Amino acid sequence: MMRLTMILLGVDFLRSHWRGLRHFGWITLIAGIVIFIDALDGSLFFPIEPFACLLLFEGGATLMVAHSGMGGQRILRYVKGSVFSAAALLILAGQHDGNFVLAMIFGMLFLFDGALQIASAVVVRYRRWRPALWGGIIEIALAIFFFQPWPSHYSGTVPYCLGLGLAFAGWNMFILANRVKRAAVNPGLKGAVYMEEADVPEVVEWDGPPADDETALTVHVWTPAGSAPSETIPRPVISRYIAAVDRNGVISTGHAALESPGGIYISLYPAELIDQSPDEFARLLRATPENNVPGRFQPDYATESAKWCPSTRKVRIRNYSEERLKAFWESYRQNESYNLTYRNCSSSVARALEAALEGSVGRLWHKRGFWMAMGKLMSTPELWVALQIRKRAQTMAWTPGLVLDYARALSMLADPRPTGWFNTTSRALKKMLQRRVAWGKGKSGEETAED
Repeated sequence: MMRLTMILLGVDFLRSHWRGLRHFGWITLIAGIVIFIDALDGSLFFPIEPFACLLLFEGGATLMVAHSGMGGQRILRYVKGSVFSAAALLILAGQHDGNFVLAMIFGMLFLFDGALQIASAVVVRYRRWRPALWGGIIEIALAIFFFQPWPSHYSGTVPYCLGLGLAFAGWNMFILANRVKRAAVNPGLKGAVYMEEADVPEVVEWDGPPADDETALTVHVWTPAGSAPSETIPRPVISRYIAAVDRNGVISTGHAALESPGGIYISLYPAELIDQSPDEFARLLRATPENNVPGRFQPDYATESAKWCPSTRKVRIRNYSEERLKAFWESYRQNESYNLTYRNCSSSVARALEAALEGSVGRLWHKRGFWMAMGKLMSTPELWVALQIRKRAQTMAWTPGLVLDYARALSMLADPRPTGWFNTTSRALKKMLQRRVAWGKGKSGEETAED
């Protein structure tokens, strides 16, 4: 969370408000601890029913306007509204059953995430895998805490989660304040050269993705299923995020590349085909230097697509910095090594994308004040989606499917769509009016034809 927030808002933007961040972090941390401790004895001072009503209102309102979203934004709104509404109804159901169901759900989430993090740390051995291993152990301990009834017989489930969420958020905010106070450059860039800010966009929200003739950064993704030589065997999750297998047994893992209007094209391949036999594959998964092999960068999209096939998915982003991307590329291209886990085509695109979007959200909202920018970022569901994708990718490996979802989430942050209740409701009513007018015209046309 801290690193992605630093990248999107920009270190220069955050540094001038590090004291406010630290104070807010302390307040949030203390509030989370107080709420958690309050729930331990089963006698709650926390207003759980009003909180559930607010949650239900938020979920219902989100569902009402969800259809006005575009693409992935619409899906996220439906998911958010459904989750909020279901959680609120379980809380309002009261008694033992609702709290028990919520406790089991939260426990399973912590258990699954912790087990996955431990397995990834042991197998991949990425940088800082030991702290991640301990983090997974803590998550499993929290899962056990939710599963067993002590000390409140599940009545404190919601305050536990809320308290933990506030405490972790406050702690992260405190660490973020300390980091931006000391940071010289944004972590999206490598090197201490100060880059001039890109032109600040005149608008802060757009109605949709960039048009085909509009200048924009492009993330190309060849999905495993879309780039397979023949029809693939249906395996939805595996085919999207890992690899697809066609009817002839040919494995396709897909590919990812990044292209900018300034002529930068980042597409990394291994110079020679990597042996993916079962005996060697487990060893190759480790993100260690001995698994580095020579790599090569493709010259441009036209050459690559002509040799292979056009990309199956594209994500285009207006609000980016060509200068920062160029600074990253000049440094990154000096090393042409390839590693199956931590330096592959997808990880290269993810790093380049973060460098290009450095400070993008801060540039959009800085005129409206720091807390407006921070609130806008934190209240956008795509941020939390991007955080989870980034966490999964860094603890396992970046794949074309993960890069596709990550780029889509970041595009909604860098090129935000209208999300406020007033704007969203206005757009929804406008769509309803347009459909009503179209329906009326169609009906009058039918009556004229009958006459």
